[in-house]
This record gives sequence, C-alpha cells and structure tokens, in this order.
Amino acid sequence: MAMVVSTWRDPQDDVAGPQGEKQQQHIECVVCGDKSSGKHYGQFTCEGCKSFFKRSVRRNLTYTCRANRNCPIDQHHRNQCQYCRLKKCLKVGMRREAVQRGRMPPTQPTPGQFALTNGDPLNCHSYLSGYISLLLRAEPYPTSRYGSQCMQPNNIMGIENICELAARLLFSAVEWARNIPFFPDLQITDQVALLRLTWSELFVLNAAQCSMPLHVAPLLAAAGLHASPMSADRVVAFMDHIRIFQEQVEKLKALHVDSAEYSCLKAIVLFTSDACGLSDVAHVESLQEKSQCALEEYVRSQYPNQPTRFGKLLLRLPSLRTVSSSVIEQLFFVRLVGKTPIETLIRDMLLSGSSFNWPYMSIQ
Repeated sequence: MAMVVSTWRDPQDDVAGPQGEKQQQHIECVVCGDKSSGKHYGQFTCEGCKSFFKRSVRRNLTYTCRANRNCPIDQHHRNQCQYCRLKKCLKVGMRREAVQRGRMPPTQPTPGQFALTNGDPLNCHSYLSGYISLLLRAEPYPTSRYGSQCMQPNNIMGIENICELAARLLFSAVEWARNIPFFPDLQITDQVALLRLTWSELFVLNAAQCSMPLHVAPLLAAAGLHASPMSADRVVAFMDHIRIFQEQVEKLKALHVDSAEYSCLKAIVLFTSDACGLSDVAHVESLQEKSQCALEEYVRSQYPNQPTRFGKLLLRLPSLRTVSSSVIEQLFFVRLVGKTPIETLIRDMLLSGSSFNWPYMSIQ
C-alpha cells in the first residue's frame, strides 16, 4: 500500500488574536528586518521571506550566488540574491521540515511525489523522496548482490572475482553520477574534475554497501606483490594501507547505513568544491548543501530515536580520504588496466558516454 505524508502544521506558526497582533507590531523579520507577520516555520518572518522559503523548500530549488556568498539580506536587498537569502533563512533557524507539503486526499499523492511502498527505504515522509529517490534510481544495478555472487565456498574471493567486483563498483559509481540530478547539467570539465578527485571515496562507499570481502592474502595476490620483488618494509606499509581500507569499510557497516543514506553520502562526496578548476564553485557547493539537507531530513524522519546518527554519518566522510587512491589502483585494477591511471579511464568513460566500452578491459 502506498504511503503519503499527511499535512503537518507548526502550532506556533501563526500568532492569532489581539494579543498576537499587538506583539507582531514590534517584531521584525529575522531574515530581512521587515515587519513580521507572525511565526512561520519556526521563526518570526515577513510574508515575503515566508513565501520565498516555502517555495524554495517545496520545489527543492537550487540557487547560485554571483558574488562571494555573503550578500546583504535586508528589506531592500532581499530579492537580489536568492542563494544568500535561503542561506540566511536556514542560518536563523527556519525549519525545512515545517514546510507544509500541500493538502491532498489521503489516498492520492501530491503531484510530483513518488508513491512509496512499505518495502521502500523511504516508506514515510514521501515528500523527501523526490531528490533521494532519483539518487537511488540512478544506480545502474544493485551493488549488494555482487559481493555474494563472487564468493567462493570458503568465504574468500578469488583474485579474478575480486578484480571483477572492483571494476563493477567503479562502473557503478560513474554510471550513478552520470544519472543523478544536476550532475549531467555541469560542464563536462567539471564532471571530470569531480569524479577524478572523488572516485576512490565513492569506491570505498560502494565497497561498504556491497559488503565487499577484504581478506589480506587475496588482496596482496590481486595487487601482484607475490610476483614482483618488494622489500619487507614496503610490504608491511602496503598491508597497513589495506588495514586502513578495511577499517573504513567496517566502520560504515557498523552504522548499518541504508541505501538512501549511502546515496546521499555519495552525493555529498561527489559535489565537492575541493576539485581543481571548477567553473562554478558556488553552484557545486549549493548541490552539496542540498544533498546534506536531504540526508539530514531523511535521518531525522526515519531514525527519530537516533539523534546523533546524522552527525555520525557525516563524520565518516573526511576519513574516506585516508584510503589511498593509488593503493586502490594497485589492489584492484593493476591486473586489468596496467599502468593506465584510473583518472584517465574515468575521463574516457565520461567522454565516451558509456562506462562499458573501455578499450582497456572487457568485463561483461
């Protein structure tokens, strides 16, 4: 049975009665300083800022600042920069979750919503499903099934299966990025820059999501360390990198991250302003903020008894960069692509329009 969100109203949003009207005369809008018309979405605001915030949240609008993201927001300048206006709305405490989603019959979803079944990870608060469902549906195939398909009876993956699974996880990351909202609209140079910087972090997230087995011996064999002379110190250092990789995967698995959370985390990782040469840094930052807000709303609605869950998820992201991308290449891809840099392959995948037509390898 499909589930939809019922209309919810903050009882403090409207200040009614003579007493409330008297109070309103002396209260300014916390966003722009204009005369407040009451308490809307958690804060006293004017009608203009109330309507702007409601419209922005309901439509999941993304804005770009043409300056330095510190534009003055007051009664006379509030319409000049929508990015900074929305940023200030959130900064002063206006609540996204308080925005009403419209009044519809209980058996009929709001236009633009997805009707969600009980088996869907977004089985309530379906107004959250718009952006997150598009992230989920961009997955080219379920990564979770490949971990079990490639297992051997002794619960250890063979070398060829390790490399095949790794290739599929990398394919999945690039295909997913090419099909999520907003990424295809970026300039191709920005797409390449973002994926070249973040591919290894996306790979670790996919490895955790599919419960990829990470036994040391097969990994060392896959990396070809048994076939080439290497000092004991270097082998120990390489094994230490493997341990770091294992730790990051295990810490994510320990949080029992669900598929919607993984999709949001990947979007937060992908839309990073740290990539070099971006043509519109502010726009990429706004996409990252959008993804982070989606995750926060989702976690708050789905895990109300875990108030620290959102913070714990975000804290996992910086440590993903401790996993060396060069080590990932050596572990999983040297047997398939030789010395060709993964960054070069990613660029070719994006430019060719298909991740399954690499001239370097043949995995079906």
